[in-house]
Amino acid sequence: MASIDFPLHGARASRKQPGRSGAGPGLALANELARQAVIDLRRALDAAAGLPGVDAQRVAYAGFSLGSIIGATFCGVDPRPRAAALALGGAGLGPPETDPLRHVGRIAPRPVLFIGATRDQTIPRAATEALFGAAGEPKQLLWFDATHTQLPGAALKAMWLFLRTALDLAAPPA
Repeated sequence: MASIDFPLHGARASRKQPGRSGAGPGLALANELARQAVIDLRRALDAAAGLPGVDAQRVAYAGFSLGSIIGATFCGVDPRPRAAALALGGAGLGPPETDPLRHVGRIAPRPVLFIGATRDQTIPRAATEALFGAAGEPKQLLWFDATHTQLPGAALKAMWLFLRTALDLAAPPA
């Protein structure tokens, strides 16, 4: 498993940019940040694929919220992830040039699992349904009675089981 911070998030946060608590970056900067995040994901996969013990043929992507939105684009432009589990994401929420709606259809024929929260105060249901609608088959959408910040363990388990199946991984010992 690898996890990286997107531009202006985590260790890459900047006091010069307002981030989540402020008005957010301008349109041009938001486009550049989304493009850079996709490049970063591709480079991270390049690096991971070269590590001993990593089977580059059995790679999947899992993302939450912004990670789901960026991940839909990443998986649409990079053929290496065999499957994607995208939780709490949607379309039409950012700059049109980097809207995942433009790329999610290219993930097919690789399987995609979408996870939505019925009481999500950040990602509207229509945005999740739009992203799901633009995806090719095979795809699945599961809704959980949750908020954006309180996704239940059952959702995480559904993601794990989906990815385990997609990667043809053995079940853990009982």
